[in-house]
Amino acid sequence: MHAVASASGGCPCHSRHSRPGSQTRATAIPRDTDYAFEMAASSIRYGVGVTSEIGADLKNWKAAKVAVFTDPNVAQLAPFHTVIHSLKRANVPHIVYDRVSVEPTDSSIRDAIDFVRLHQPDSFVAVGGGSTIDTAKAANLYLTHPKNEFLDFVTLQSVKGFQCVKIPTTAGTGSETTGVAIFDYVPKNFKTGIANRALKPTLGIIDPLNTRTMPPQVHVSSGLDVLCHALESYTAIPYNERSPRPKDPIERPAYQGSNPISDIWSLKALRMCVENLPKAYKNPTDFVAQEQMILAATFAGIGFGNAGVHLCHGMSYPISGLNKNYLHPGYANVAGVGKKLVPHGISVAVTAPAVFEWTAPACPDRHLEVAAIFGADISKATRADAGKILSDQIRKFLHTLDVPNGISAFGFEKSHVDALVVGTLPQHRVTKLAPHEATQQVLQSLFEKSFTIY
Repeated sequence: MHAVASASGGCPCHSRHSRPGSQTRATAIPRDTDYAFEMAASSIRYGVGVTSEIGADLKNWKAAKVAVFTDPNVAQLAPFHTVIHSLKRANVPHIVYDRVSVEPTDSSIRDAIDFVRLHQPDSFVAVGGGSTIDTAKAANLYLTHPKNEFLDFVTLQSVKGFQCVKIPTTAGTGSETTGVAIFDYVPKNFKTGIANRALKPTLGIIDPLNTRTMPPQVHVSSGLDVLCHALESYTAIPYNERSPRPKDPIERPAYQGSNPISDIWSLKALRMCVENLPKAYKNPTDFVAQEQMILAATFAGIGFGNAGVHLCHGMSYPISGLNKNYLHPGYANVAGVGKKLVPHGISVAVTAPAVFEWTAPACPDRHLEVAAIFGADISKATRADAGKILSDQIRKFLHTLDVPNGISAFGFEKSHVDALVVGTLPQHRVTKLAPHEATQQVLQSLFEKSFTIY
């Protein structure tokens, strides 16, 4: 039996974050790995009904023209109307962009960019899920850098943007805290992203009232994104094993690897998610569980926004991008007429049993600790058991949430594995944070093991 303690109480795996015997910085780092990590997150305001304060915020900031971003569905709902009424009461000039696409693509991002370049706002407000928040981030970025090509920012380090407020209406992405924006790059059939601390919102408004309009399946998908944010950031490569070491602090990436501060946020988010997501899904009037989930999303956002995610997210991008025929139950109105969709949280979660069985040998104590949070009895477990125990716990959890039985449920066949691997390999922003090297052969095996999960 191996003792397992919490992140704040001396988990044996915390030796991953230090080098035994090191005395000084000059002698502590014999390899070209990093020796430091940075914590960055948006200012956060939480409270029931706090959305109504947005007009006062923008007035205090002396905003001259605010671009309010939302999607066609949220535009009909109370959270959006609360924002508009608040801006009107404060006499803040504003324009509305309500064409955000669920799971944004390069073309939908370009449409948003054209809109803001035409209207030239000086502030942004995003009301919606991660798709809306990420679209607003990208539009803000390209408005302030009009001479850059579209894909420049996937790798560009130094960027700037206007002040912005993000108001999530789903409990999942944590995008209101992070410097990350994700979109489908349709010409290559994969998702990619922009990750830079300068993309962090000025303020994230976390109002539990805003998630009460979510359908049950959206609760599940967004909540599973929280789950995997927490799991992946807690098991990512340690910050002081990530390379190369930046030559200039500005080159230190937003995703830096697991670290003692992110660990605390990630574990707290994981506990909240395991306890509350099934309740939020099964009982639409369990507002306490819903409040806990929107907080969990924010907590996980702070954790993974600095530590990063790894293979579940990296592998999810081609699953979503290559999907041609599957529309997830409960998403017909969300996706739009005729659109096929594997929701992001679902595409992330279906590979989790295989991924965490594979990652366990890198840090078995952490995997056992996480398995115990799911409810596993680890009193007689050995480190060699960690991957199987955690994998089984994740399967049970997904089954209670009616998650489809692996990627075969989306119409993928064994002949598609090569394309799925090819779509994952370029995702270095996340795959390089896996605690083992994710080779082509490894990815092929993980996809094959994810065809069915029950």
